[in-house]
Amino acid sequence: MGISVPHCEFIHAHEDVVAKVTDSMPDDELLYDLAELYKVFGDSTRIKILYVLFESEMCVCDIAQLLNMSISAISHQLRVLKQSQLVKFRREGKTVFYSLADEHVRLILGQGMEHICE
Repeated sequence: MGISVPHCEFIHAHEDVVAKVTDSMPDDELLYDLAELYKVFGDSTRIKILYVLFESEMCVCDIAQLLNMSISAISHQLRVLKQSQLVKFRREGKTVFYSLADEHVRLILGQGMEHICE
């Protein structure tokens, strides 16, 4: 006895739909970049940092204290978030303050929270 493989009852594909979607598909490189962006959101420490910055601009020391983590660990994660263009920073004297990079990041976080709280 072999495994039954489901098959489509119709021999033809929906060519118009396939053509429409094919025309609108981004290049593989863009889809790879999108997948990499979402991988950054896959780490709970980075999500915590993003959520902290969703609430307020903060320096590394304050984030570390708030999350009960080392400054080194926070700095490492902030570097990943900066490389992914999810956070930005500004200097004020010797202090560096971090914030969400733009409104897109705020929307992604907000909509994610909305989705899981439904």
